[in-house]
Amino acid sequence: MAARVRKAVFPVAGLGTRFLPATKVMPKEMLTVVDRPLIQHVVEEARAAGIEQFIFVTGPNKSVIIEHFAKHPELEQVLAARGKTAELAELARSLLPPGSAHSVIQEEPLGLGHAVWCTRELVGEEPFALLLPDVLVQTQGKTCLAQMLDIYDKHGANIIAVYPVPEDQVQSYGVVALGKRDGDVSRIDSLVEKPKPGTAPSNLAILGRYILQPEIFDFLLAHETGAGGEIQITDAMLALLKQQPFYAVQCEGRVFDCGSKAGFLAANIAYALDRPDLRDTVLAEIEKLT
Repeated sequence: MAARVRKAVFPVAGLGTRFLPATKVMPKEMLTVVDRPLIQHVVEEARAAGIEQFIFVTGPNKSVIIEHFAKHPELEQVLAARGKTAELAELARSLLPPGSAHSVIQEEPLGLGHAVWCTRELVGEEPFALLLPDVLVQTQGKTCLAQMLDIYDKHGANIIAVYPVPEDQVQSYGVVALGKRDGDVSRIDSLVEKPKPGTAPSNLAILGRYILQPEIFDFLLAHETGAGGEIQITDAMLALLKQQPFYAVQCEGRVFDCGSKAGFLAANIAYALDRPDLRDTVLAEIEKLT
């Protein structure tokens, strides 16, 4: 039986240069999709999947991310005095249980693999989930991570969420090559980070959701650099693939790459349209603009 996944890692140390000047002093993970920061959407996905421990890999001047999930007594007192019960309920929704949030600082931007390596002491000898806050997956039922954990409970090993992207965009992503079908999933034969045009093994991009075994840290220890001169998680997974199986899962739901301006704006529209209190108003405004 596969060991239970209790911990999730959230890399939030990036500089957010594609959203300057908005991210000059505010972390990109705190940019809001409707009325919740990106990071809250992703943390809520993990909570709904049963994650109990939340590990944030932060950078300098990013303490606001951890503070967002903590209690703010003064604000709560003001809202209570003014009878703002709905707002108090939303604040409560953003809180993480005491002792469940942890942070570690990635002092240099050396890549996603290095960010994950920084969590080795907090993760320990347990399988863990890795969620990139740049990516939102809008679902109507189980969250993407919950769907992945269903597969993990059946197969164990390592699970990577993937989704199809246009052929002319594959060079911007990590891409998988699939092997034989194994029941309700496919084995992964290989992975490549940002393949050169015309060389990608498929159009299935890594979505930004992973379930990984702790042995991944053994391959991150060497701090070998890959694409872009960074320490790539893809290279470590490729090494671990020689020892353990990896499975690809296509989650049901719509994927938004919020690391791009277009994807971020599309996510705001889609999430607003999914809200009964906003849908009609937003549709009316869109009609005016078009």
